[in-house]
Amino acid sequence: MSTVVADSARVAGQRARAATSLLGPAFVAAIAYVDPGNVASNLSAGAQFGYLLVWVIVMANVMAGLVQFLSAKLGLVTGLSLPEAVREKSSRRIRLAYWGQAETVAMATDLAEVVGGAIALHLLFGLPLLVGGLITGVVSMALLLVQDRRGQRPFERVITGLLAIIAIGFLAGVVISPPSFGGTVGGLLPRFQGTESVVLAAAMIGATVMPHAVYLHSALARDRHGHPEAGPLRSRLLRVTKVDVGLAMILAGAVNLAMLLMAANTLRGREVETIEDAHAAVGDALGPVAALLLAIGLLASGLASTSVGAYAGAMIMQGLLRKRIPLLMRRLITLIPAMAILAAGIDPTRALIVSQVVLSFGIPFALIPLVCFTSDRSLMGADTNHRVTTTLAWLVAAIITMLNVALIYLTITGS
Repeated sequence: MSTVVADSARVAGQRARAATSLLGPAFVAAIAYVDPGNVASNLSAGAQFGYLLVWVIVMANVMAGLVQFLSAKLGLVTGLSLPEAVREKSSRRIRLAYWGQAETVAMATDLAEVVGGAIALHLLFGLPLLVGGLITGVVSMALLLVQDRRGQRPFERVITGLLAIIAIGFLAGVVISPPSFGGTVGGLLPRFQGTESVVLAAAMIGATVMPHAVYLHSALARDRHGHPEAGPLRSRLLRVTKVDVGLAMILAGAVNLAMLLMAANTLRGREVETIEDAHAAVGDALGPVAALLLAIGLLASGLASTSVGAYAGAMIMQGLLRKRIPLLMRRLITLIPAMAILAAGIDPTRALIVSQVVLSFGIPFALIPLVCFTSDRSLMGADTNHRVTTTLAWLVAAIITMLNVALIYLTITGS
């Protein structure tokens, strides 16, 4: 009897290890959900409006989970990344226009990530922002070389390790000083409070449901798992992908929520206009250890997310235009706008928030084709979206689009 139990336990352990070894692509994509743009948007939201926008974090994370699974499914089932699928279904003129907006989104992404890394190095070591931006760009290039020369799995391990550091850095604040339970629950009721809360909500969604992560995940899943024929293997990989996405989104959502709750709990009512102000206020309220962990988390966020963003930019160009350029050139293309912002002396925190609004406007260009492709039976076969899934996906796209329309209207009218 004991032998049978031991054998069963061993088999179960082997199966668990085999399933665990398939996890990883979603955690690379999840870096996009805890980048410096998230830090700026979430800290600003908590400091200005307390617990008001908790519901935005929860809603954005749920939407992101659905979107990321559909992206991974597209890659597994069709063997195409989302940009490649767009290329196959569109004319040359449309491809070029689509690439132009995607490249703009990639630059906005890199702006947030490089500026965030520069701010973190300034907080930790007092480096000038321009020098910090250069260092962030160089280190991200080194991380990209890991992926280019050693393959996807070592890159996944490095990025997942940085994700763990990010989680520790930002969860520490709510552990040291737990937020109000009543305030948190009250923040789940969807509502706004003036134009600025809408701007921040759009920035938070733009920082969570990020276009480049949607494009990238389809390629990550395909490159990691291949393109299996319809059957038991594909079904198993799709089940594992659901777990991968679920775990990654739970971790990313917890980190984002922790940022907002920490700001609502410790920064509300204080003069907090920049990340540097938030860092100083956290140090005053929670002590130097919490402030140090916040800065380390921000640095890990900037380094990891900028390398993932540059990787996504290269994949988008290759998928849409069938053109590859050297990694160094790719790194420089998206680095230039961020360095220009730092050199011009523009408020980096405001630049971060504006970049997230730009990203929010790029989301429909990623979501609409994704929903169309994964709902196309001629393309997806038996793995076509269920009607309920398709309805939910279109609802996600509609919510984000309507929020952006409301943002434009409120900004113009000043309401």
